[in-house]
Amino acid sequence: MQQSIYDFKVTDLYGKEFDFSSLKGKKVMIVNTASECGLTPQYENLQSLYEQNKNNNFVIVGFPANNFGGQEPGSNAEIAEFCKMNYGVSFPMMSKISVKGEDMHPIYTYLTQKSKNGLEDSEVAWNFQKYLIDENGKLVRVVSPKTLPTDETIVAWINQKS
Repeated sequence: MQQSIYDFKVTDLYGKEFDFSSLKGKKVMIVNTASECGLTPQYENLQSLYEQNKNNNFVIVGFPANNFGGQEPGSNAEIAEFCKMNYGVSFPMMSKISVKGEDMHPIYTYLTQKSKNGLEDSEVAWNFQKYLIDENGKLVRVVSPKTLPTDETIVAWINQKS
């Protein structure tokens, strides 16, 4: 059965519940992050994209994950400190989860299975893969980890009026 992103509740880095239904009417970028990855500098791009568009009904939700090369070994508290100190991250960051394999978090089951998301099957290829969700809670695009968050196609999507 197809789901919507609004069906999910997760826990943020500080142990508080985060309900995706609170994002109704916003475009959302979900990204799996890591502190010790070659792509970690994308945090800077993510933060600037968020700052430029947070008043434009756009939000980024980060999910730290340690699925690739052990590049996110830290605790939630260490991840929070790293993101704040190094990149000034102010967009919502969730607690560390698994984004692939047998212990994959249900939100990533939704993001990666066409039967649930209605768009396509995908696999999280590496840290900083991006999932774009429209204002109605539907997955509309999967973006490669190597594509910068500030890529013109993503910026155009954010600014596109539906």
